[in-house]
Amino acid sequence: MIDFHAIAPELIVAGTAVLVLVVDLYTSRKVVANYLSLAGAAAAAVALATLVGERRETFGGSFVVDNYALLFKALFLGALVLVLLTSKRYVDSGGYWQGEYYFLLLSSFVGMLLMPSSRDLLMLFLSLEIVSATGFIVSGLRKGDARSNEGAIKFLLIGVLSTAVMLFGMSIVYGLTQSIRLDEIAAALADANSGLATEPAMVMAMFLVITGFAFKVSAAPFHFWAPDTYEGSPVPVAGFLSVASKAAGFAGLLQVTFVGFAPLAHAWAPAFGFLAAFTMLVGNVIALSQTNMVRLLAYSSVAQAGYMLVPFAAAGGVDPAGRYEAFQAVLIYLLLYGITNLGAFAVVTLVAQRQPSNLIADYAGLGRRSPGLAVALSVFLFSLAGIPPLAGFYAKLVVFRAALGAGEGWVTALAAFMAVMTVVALFYYLSIVRSMWQAPAPEGSGTLPVPVPYGLAIGASTLGVLALGILPGLIIQLAPVSTLLASP
Repeated sequence: MIDFHAIAPELIVAGTAVLVLVVDLYTSRKVVANYLSLAGAAAAAVALATLVGERRETFGGSFVVDNYALLFKALFLGALVLVLLTSKRYVDSGGYWQGEYYFLLLSSFVGMLLMPSSRDLLMLFLSLEIVSATGFIVSGLRKGDARSNEGAIKFLLIGVLSTAVMLFGMSIVYGLTQSIRLDEIAAALADANSGLATEPAMVMAMFLVITGFAFKVSAAPFHFWAPDTYEGSPVPVAGFLSVASKAAGFAGLLQVTFVGFAPLAHAWAPAFGFLAAFTMLVGNVIALSQTNMVRLLAYSSVAQAGYMLVPFAAAGGVDPAGRYEAFQAVLIYLLLYGITNLGAFAVVTLVAQRQPSNLIADYAGLGRRSPGLAVALSVFLFSLAGIPPLAGFYAKLVVFRAALGAGEGWVTALAAFMAVMTVVALFYYLSIVRSMWQAPAPEGSGTLPVPVPYGLAIGASTLGVLALGILPGLIIQLAPVSTLLASP
């Protein structure tokens, strides 16, 4: 039997998506779509709260609701609310098809909510494709903009290619292990008599599956779609792609590596070390030369993905405590990064309504024109840079601790390289802050009014960045109870 209580949040969001599309056909007040979407997100959050403290399974164990799933679902619903708050005026002023926009946005979040509960390869694939397929469309809603068309096509082509690669790998894994359940795959690989752990075809299949998730988290060299797609998308969509979509990819990647392919950690950990270093290098170095704010945040997002991949490299040792700490480091970094980056995109979305070109030069003198916005954006940028006492500092601290705790020389060298890249990132973050507070404002620019929805989104994000930076214990206690790994 199907446990409808376990899938209640997904059903509510999916039902809201259909309701929004139908209601939009029969009303001339397009703002109703936004209000309905917010109501659906709130109802899903209530349903999620009723699942706290429980562990439920349905669909033969393929769908599991536990603390790990609840943590990610809470992150996704929070991101959905922030994206909806920043979408209302932006979508209305841009002349977008609002019913379709909110339908696609909600549908994408259905896939995100499914992702952390998916415990077999088929469910993971379906969840990932729901997120991707709707993302392809919503990123190209600016139909009259050539940059939007280009970004959406790149997103589609590279996404389809990565999907084919991942599905090919999954088929080989199933053929060799005779199972699609992650726990059963791990058991088959751990069986010394099977010889699967040393089978070249198995190792190749594992890397094919990981490649598909590397695309979703925009890890280099699978990041080529991200800058053009972010720049061409509606700015709220770029925000959700950089945070919620990326978090969904990491939710699946954590399950595949730390659960399904855990016996092959000695093979995938060094690969993640190279992937992390290359991603940090590409993201930070190219970000230095950007003149468009959204493209800069896109490359910043690539670099942040590199930081989050460092604990994967640290998890290759035989020490269960080190692997446990590495898993927690990814969880903490994802949560703190999500709050910070969504806040930054909320400010960028507001500025984009007055300056559609979204050049970094448009932010010059923002401290004189709108000091509140400048303070908020400064906080977000400093947090992304890892400056204490903001949330981003603690996020980087737990990653450094996990890498240094691995006790291997090459992982320690990776941590040192991460420190260098953090200093490099500080240059482009500080250049924006300096321009906002010291450079003269562009001619003709005036004060930016902050509508209530934007004020709520920016205020909540700023408060979260400050509170979690000063009191990281508020979030530390969630990581140990939300891990998929047994306590060492």
